[in-house]
Amino acid sequence: MQKQSKFWSIFSKVMMGLALLFFYLPILYIIIFSFNGARSLTRLDGFSLRWYEEMFSDPVMMSSIGYTILIAVIATAVSTVLGTITAIGLSKCGKVLRTSVERVNELPVMNPDIVTGISLLMLFSALAVSKGFVTMLLAHIMFCTPFVILSIMPKLRTLDPNLTDAALDLGATPFQAMVKVIIPQIKPSIIAGALIAFTMSFDDFVISYFVTGNGVQNISILVYTMSKRINPSINALSTLVIVIITLSLIAVNIIPLVKRKAFGKDK
Repeated sequence: MQKQSKFWSIFSKVMMGLALLFFYLPILYIIIFSFNGARSLTRLDGFSLRWYEEMFSDPVMMSSIGYTILIAVIATAVSTVLGTITAIGLSKCGKVLRTSVERVNELPVMNPDIVTGISLLMLFSALAVSKGFVTMLLAHIMFCTPFVILSIMPKLRTLDPNLTDAALDLGATPFQAMVKVIIPQIKPSIIAGALIAFTMSFDDFVISYFVTGNGVQNISILVYTMSKRINPSINALSTLVIVIITLSLIAVNIIPLVKRKAFGKDK
């Protein structure tokens, strides 16, 4: 029994290692070849920042990066506010209405991206709306908001409803009760929803492809157009995206830890 248990323990560790290698080796490959001195994507030829220089000197690339970050930040902020208010409102509604709205909210999540993209394309065309920055931003807000609601609703179900009633009895307005009682309780879920929204917006391709126009393109569309020809600048661009996302995740996880330690020392 001990030999069998040891075997399965080693086997599980090996499989976990292979899985991590499978997930992260392509990312490591991109990072390494972003510093390659040659144009080849398979052969290393010394260390160079050539592709980073080309990336930062390319106005099309910099424009795509700017549009991607701007749309992701605005869509995240708007969808987080809308999703939080909607989730709090639903938690105070009756069971039938809440369940009905939750089922409707799940449709954009389960709907294939290509169907959503074509639907938005037809909608904007029917309304004679010129496709560009505004249409892409509206589309991103539309598909990010349901994920925020889904992240917050489970936490709201665990809250004691008497907390809000107690705040109102003590003289707080409904807005004060929401800001000072409810939101601090669901803050981790709000942050999680915002991170999901930012990630969904940042790397979206299918929906963005159908609703963009007038020279507006995000990083995903740019990489798609560049993938048909060898351009090592893609590696530099991908590495930059990886660094931004990694720093964001580190900040989200480290800052609360630092705050907790600081408050603990103050106490």
